[in-house]
Amino acid sequence: MTTPLRERRRFQNDFAGELEQKGWYHSFEGIDGVMPLEWLRERWKRFRLREDLTGSRVLDIGPWDGWFSFEAERRGAGVVSVDRVEVPNYLEMHRRLGSKADYRTLDVYELPQAGLGRFDIVFFLGVLYHLKHPLLALEKVCELTRDMAIVESHVSDAGARQTGIPKLEYYETDELGRQFDNWFGPTIDCLLAFCRTAGFARVELLDIRDDRAAVACYRKWVCEGTGPAPVQAGSLHYRNYGINFTSWRDDYIDCWFQFEADELEPKDVQPEVGGFGVFPLNIKPAGEGHWIAAFKLPPGLQPGWHDVRVRVHRGEWSSTSRIAVDVPVEAGELSIVSVCDGQSWTPNVITSGLASLWIKGCAENVDRNNLRVFLNGQRCEFLYLAEPDENGARQLNVRMPHAEGDAVFAAIHGGKTASIVCRVTSVCTNTP
Repeated sequence: MTTPLRERRRFQNDFAGELEQKGWYHSFEGIDGVMPLEWLRERWKRFRLREDLTGSRVLDIGPWDGWFSFEAERRGAGVVSVDRVEVPNYLEMHRRLGSKADYRTLDVYELPQAGLGRFDIVFFLGVLYHLKHPLLALEKVCELTRDMAIVESHVSDAGARQTGIPKLEYYETDELGRQFDNWFGPTIDCLLAFCRTAGFARVELLDIRDDRAAVACYRKWVCEGTGPAPVQAGSLHYRNYGINFTSWRDDYIDCWFQFEADELEPKDVQPEVGGFGVFPLNIKPAGEGHWIAAFKLPPGLQPGWHDVRVRVHRGEWSSTSRIAVDVPVEAGELSIVSVCDGQSWTPNVITSGLASLWIKGCAENVDRNNLRVFLNGQRCEFLYLAEPDENGARQLNVRMPHAEGDAVFAAIHGGKTASIVCRVTSVCTNTP
């Protein structure tokens, strides 16, 4: 059904006729494109970048004729330009300018696996609304960004900014600009929320012009503040309560901390993982001055161990906890050193239904999801795992299934299974 809004969108941002006539989208010295040279220079100024980009790596995603790529290179940056198809105009300007920019033909979704490395600055200009999976694309952009990304997109409320819940228009066919690959139009607040949700710590609206908005997206928090530091109790996977995370999954962290405040909102709390800030999705009280901050595992973390810390109201940082990202579980020679009752501490005799085992040979990233204990072949409920003692043994507390008489404990961890057993005498009648 035709409506005034649909008619307005259909002819909005429609420059196909002018592009066909001029043949260039970007203007250059001596070349009159759809985008005037004066406006391109003004856009650059509004991005608030340093004048001298010497030593910086810049990625330009969807460069078209390449004006922003070549301008970054002119200012001293090493530039990689990436487009889905090879654009003859880009190649022509690359030749004319004697450019050394690396020009690749790649899809945005495959960029993290393309071996390009990380970039100080990423341009993502006029691309987002052409993609059917915009939030996934922004996560890929975040993964490639070390410092900041400039995201510019069509927005549906540039003339009269809407408030309230962010909204997203969807264009099934050619409703926007009579182009079938224009898929959606976010409100300005929706665009900002998308960038935060993708994993950027700070998001700043730079400019609104016509039907477009430009946003600066930063990976790190501003270093300032001298207020009190929260006391961190630990950080775990928000679903399985382990310390292991996978970069290619949509994993989230729960960070427990203590801070005296009547109320805290996401804007008050600044988590950081491996040096990258990330905007919290939820802050909830946990009783007696304790809080839980939930936030996304930042994109782009290298495999290994990473420190997690948090601060409140831009104050001092908390102490750190550690999480493992893409770390394989490599157990040593497992052995159950001893077993005792979890309440009476009687060795080898379990009467309470709770058992404490001391296990050696666990991987450093052992947690409740990769260490399993069985009693006579039945799974025990994981309760608590301690740090290694002076002998390298970890205390593991479990709740046992029903057993009578002699019983066998078996620990399974890191692919090692059948060789580690311990016999106990149990008169336990407890059932989980």
